[in-house]
Amino acid sequence: MSADSASPAKRAKVSKNDSSFEGDQSQDFDSATQKALEDIDACQNEIDALNEQASEEILKVEQKYNKLRKPHYEKRNEMIKNISNFWITAFMNHPQISAILDEEEEECLHYLTTVNVEEFDDIKSGYRISFTFSKNPYFSNEVVSKEFHLANTGDPESNSTEIKWKDGMDLTKRAQQQASRKRRRGNGRTFFTWFNDVSDPSADDIAEVIKDDMWPNPLQYYLAPESYIDENGVSDDDEDEEDLDDSVVVLDEDDDDGEEVYEVEDDDDEEFETLDSIGGDDDDGVEVIEDEDENDEEAAEEGDEEEEPKKAKPAVNGSSKAPVEVNGSTDKEGGGGE
Repeated sequence: MSADSASPAKRAKVSKNDSSFEGDQSQDFDSATQKALEDIDACQNEIDALNEQASEEILKVEQKYNKLRKPHYEKRNEMIKNISNFWITAFMNHPQISAILDEEEEECLHYLTTVNVEEFDDIKSGYRISFTFSKNPYFSNEVVSKEFHLANTGDPESNSTEIKWKDGMDLTKRAQQQASRKRRRGNGRTFFTWFNDVSDPSADDIAEVIKDDMWPNPLQYYLAPESYIDENGVSDDDEDEEDLDDSVVVLDEDDDDGEEVYEVEDDDDEEFETLDSIGGDDDDGVEVIEDEDENDEEAAEEGDEEEEPKKAKPAVNGSSKAPVEVNGSTDKEGGGGE
């Protein structure tokens, strides 16, 4: 069936014998254009013939590799049986399949042991999806299948196994009775209502998902949470490290005005401050960088003030020195001793 959809559609042919072409369309073209269009149509027919041939050869290759894959699928199913709840876990991790699972259906699918997809030898004719269940309180069937094939008319059609529900355990009837839940789900479709629905096989998206997405590699959905982290390379630790990086204070190079600028980054915004706007005794604990030359000058002045009183010693001969001005007043330092 998939091969039919992949084959190119036949295009309308343009030829001298085509009355529709010679009618309203041909009168709009001159003879040279008419000849060119006929040549293009002939070339297009050759391309279409090659496409049809390619489709037939692709089908043969698919048939060959389906046979080669089959023993590997069977081996994989035997291994999956050793893992409890493998298929229900894979279904719950699949976004499209989990969307149609009712809560009671989840309980029922815990008894699902094997899923199998089998394409018919003539791939164009269809495929079958089979579900194998262990003994369960819901129905007596061991295997239920949904099949897609071509009818005698060439149109796709499908049929499904009749599920033999045990008394009071028909999950499709329960789903119909819970109208409010169905409204929340949008279309009210559940897993088993999908299984029983054979009205429009060409639009059966769930069957296509199981055949083309779930069945080739169910392990990726069984391990969905882990694989998501590994593929994206993101973990909680990485996010914490990124948050710490956001709080780092970076000292930029001098700007055009000759001022050193600090760039402070936080979660909310960015703040830029110059040294002129930072107070020396600010409560924020920001240390002001002072010019080394100014520090040297201030230290020299302080040293001079400390040494000056030492020069005002009384003379040895008892005479007094010149008056010393202290804070604007004049004092005399006597020299006669105490």
